[in-house]
Amino acid sequence: MKLIHVALAAAALVAAPAAFAQNAPVPLSAYVDKNGFIDVQALTCAQLADTYQEDADALSAWYSGWYNGLAKKHYLDLKKGKVVEHELIVYCKANRNKKVIEGLAVVFKDERAKLGIKMK
Repeated sequence: MKLIHVALAAAALVAAPAAFAQNAPVPLSAYVDKNGFIDVQALTCAQLADTYQEDADALSAWYSGWYNGLAKKHYLDLKKGKVVEHELIVYCKANRNKKVIEGLAVVFKDERAKLGIKMK
């Protein structure tokens, strides 16, 4: 009986690194083109959900600047930005096949609704 337990424990130790490797974060640098750029409109939720938190933070800051620039806003709401980033990551983990920009549209729509903001 002890031999079976030892064998099971050994098998678990051998399998653990392989299972961990399958779930290891992927740096955003894995998605750059030959010029070092990431096509932010093509980036998927799976890619965002599977990256390092630092990379997700950097990407979130970039998207925030992009959207604020389009809206001609020149300020940063740090607290709201962190909330939106968290909601985006939650959305992306649940909708891995969607594009990040699709997730942002959903999250922004939900945030505007919470604040009572109506779009024209």
